[in-house]
Amino acid sequence: MEKGFDHIGITVCYLCHDGHGNVLLNKRGAKARDENGKWDPGGGGLEFGDSVETTLKKEIKEEYCADVLDYKFMGYRDLFREINGKKTHWLTLDFVVRVDHDQVKNGEPHKFDEIGWFKLDSLPSPLHSGAPAFFENNKNKISEVIK
Repeated sequence: MEKGFDHIGITVCYLCHDGHGNVLLNKRGAKARDENGKWDPGGGGLEFGDSVETTLKKEIKEEYCADVLDYKFMGYRDLFREINGKKTHWLTLDFVVRVDHDQVKNGEPHKFDEIGWFKLDSLPSPLHSGAPAFFENNKNKISEVIK
C-alpha cells in the first residue's frame, strides 16, 4: 500500500526562513518522486513510530543540513492532487521554521537540482502544486512570523 494513493498520507510541510525575511525553497530534480522542476518549500511523510516534531527536525536536517532553531505550527489542510493519472490525498501539517542561513546546504542533491533563498513577494516558478495552498491558507500567520 502506498501513502497518498491507497490510503491518506500524512506529511509534515514546512517553510524555512532565516529570521531576516528570506525563505528557503528547493527545486525538485529528475529523481524526485514527482513534480520535477518545480519549487517546493519542503516536507516529508510521517513514518510509523515517529512523532510530528521528530519528523519535522529529521526532514529539515536531511534536506537542508540545518537544525531547527524555532518553529510555529500553522495548521493542517487536505491536499488533493493527481499524479500520473492517479488521485492522491495527503493530510499536511504546515509549519514555519527558523533555521540558520549559514548552516543551510543542499542535503539531497540526488533529489534537488538546487535550493535558494527568496523573499515572499518574489517566489520562483513554477511552484509545486501544493505550495500555492500552503501560502494562501497560511499567509496571515506566515507574515506574523517572517518579517
